[in-house]
Amino acid sequence: MISNDVEIYDKIFLSYGKILNRLNNENITKKNGSKIVEEDLRRAIQIMLEKHPTCRWRSERMMSKRFYILIEGYSWLLKVYFQKEKTMIDADIEFFLDRISQYEEVLKIEQRKNLWKQEMTINELMKYFNKAVVTVKEGIAKMIKEGMSEYKYYKNGKTIIKVEGVEWLCKNIFKQKYLDLLEQYKMELTEEYIEAGYSYDDFFWKN
Repeated sequence: MISNDVEIYDKIFLSYGKILNRLNNENITKKNGSKIVEEDLRRAIQIMLEKHPTCRWRSERMMSKRFYILIEGYSWLLKVYFQKEKTMIDADIEFFLDRISQYEEVLKIEQRKNLWKQEMTINELMKYFNKAVVTVKEGIAKMIKEGMSEYKYYKNGKTIIKVEGVEWLCKNIFKQKYLDLLEQYKMELTEEYIEAGYSYDDFFWKN
């Protein structure tokens, strides 16, 4: 039993050395084609932790005084940080959409949570996206240019953006907000997953 537990643990938590070996064995390189070294990996992990602090992808220091990375964190490094085909934000969004879909499948969630629930004024959009008024208006102008003029209307002298417009702005202009919403939802599903009797450390995702 102890042997099995150790084997499972070794598959779930990866040391920095094991991650580096995996990346090099799979011929994963930096964008310039050069080999990934420990310094590159440590920088990548630091960025991972800064971008997704709620995901708990790095363990606390163990008795060996080493950090270990959860297999899901390794998957993020592989599919987001070290991939070369997409921008990092697009790869990040795709990663979380994939994770959400897999959680929903396991939890048998048939209808995805609606991430956008209310229409907003310009001032509300400024707070929502944490952007200056000129930036928000530029985003709305791009939305209109793309043929989405029906998402905007006026009421009592104020510009109102419909729920569909807020969603469009998230997905196409202010993608960091979209990513934040996806991460929040993914972590809600993580808690549901644990409450359903599963362990967060169970690895059911595709590597």
